[in-house]
Amino acid sequence: MSEYIFKLPDLGEGMVEAEIAEWMVKVGDFVEEEDPIGAVMTDKAAVELTTPVTGKVTSLAGEPGDMIAVGAPLIVFETDAQVTADNPVETPAPVPAETEQAGQPQPVAEETPEEKHSGKVLTSPSIRQHAREVGIDLTRVSGSGPRGRILKADLDKYLTGDATVTDSPKASKELPSAITEIKVVGLRRIIAERMTEANREVPHFAYVEEVDVTALESLRQHLNGKRAADEDKLTLLPFIGLALARALTHFPQINALYDREKNVINQYQTVHLGIATQTPAGLKVPVVRNCESRSLNNLAGEIRRLSTAARDNKATRDELTGSTITITSLGKVGGIVTTPIINLPEVAIIGVNKAVERPVVVDGKMVIRTMMNLSSSFDHRFVDGYDAAMMIQQVKDMLEQPATIFMD
Repeated sequence: MSEYIFKLPDLGEGMVEAEIAEWMVKVGDFVEEEDPIGAVMTDKAAVELTTPVTGKVTSLAGEPGDMIAVGAPLIVFETDAQVTADNPVETPAPVPAETEQAGQPQPVAEETPEEKHSGKVLTSPSIRQHAREVGIDLTRVSGSGPRGRILKADLDKYLTGDATVTDSPKASKELPSAITEIKVVGLRRIIAERMTEANREVPHFAYVEEVDVTALESLRQHLNGKRAADEDKLTLLPFIGLALARALTHFPQINALYDREKNVINQYQTVHLGIATQTPAGLKVPVVRNCESRSLNNLAGEIRRLSTAARDNKATRDELTGSTITITSLGKVGGIVTTPIINLPEVAIIGVNKAVERPVVVDGKMVIRTMMNLSSSFDHRFVDGYDAAMMIQQVKDMLEQPATIFMD
């Protein structure tokens, strides 16, 4: 017997440490080479780690939520092979957890007795988190992957009622608790830290304006009526994105990032629009680059593509970084007014509320119009209230006269 120490590998991007997101094994478990053993969380994604050796787990470095330095011991195995920490076998590259899908080729190994009776559920961190959020016990979901590994398609089928339910004695005997304790780790921890930093550091200036989008809604419905039945329909978001990109050419101080270390404001001529997207793993902000040079259909397609990629955990690191201003929308749930928190290091965020029909006075007469509020926040250190209001007024004018969105 010999001891093999598996150290946290360098996952790139200048990373010096990572957070333990979850363990998929426990002390005493027997694992085969290439088995998933756990996941760590960097600033951008959860990364699943696999074991480079076959053996028994004798030690784990910490618990979910703990930070581990690159090169520090992460997990210790007892093996039959003559390998040590000083002369290890080649460690396989970590597998990003968000890339796992049904149908994707994966290593297949024969199930061992230890695995068969250990009660472990093999799946990715993102699927585990999604299951926790929707209240699903994964021991009741049948996996179609190697050795019963649960894939995204398996969980989707279970949620829609199309999957086979696996009887779980553990699940049937457990009684619901009055309190559910959820440790704040992974992406949720990063979101919490960034929101706290933004709220603590930035003096937010809020500005809310109502917009009559009756004409815009008429144009949107007209354009959608010309689309084929299998084509995606236009939402209000690409119209707002184009109007915002045009308005920002007159207000470069709002399309900007604050470099706190250098104490400088970097103003951008191009608009890299962040689209705040709610995902099962938490809020992500995929970025549509160069919005000012895109057509309406092109912008709509890119917003749709990136939002879907973020929700499915397929967005790349480059697609999740580099925004110069962000739009956040709750869609049909949008409410009357919101107070969005700025996505640092940006200096502004535009909140889109629900569009509803209501009576308003036009030319002294009561009429029914489709009205929508824009609830925006600005970093008052660098954006004056007057400039913020004037920029929103320009967006309002274009949305109320939608033909002007497409005029030079």
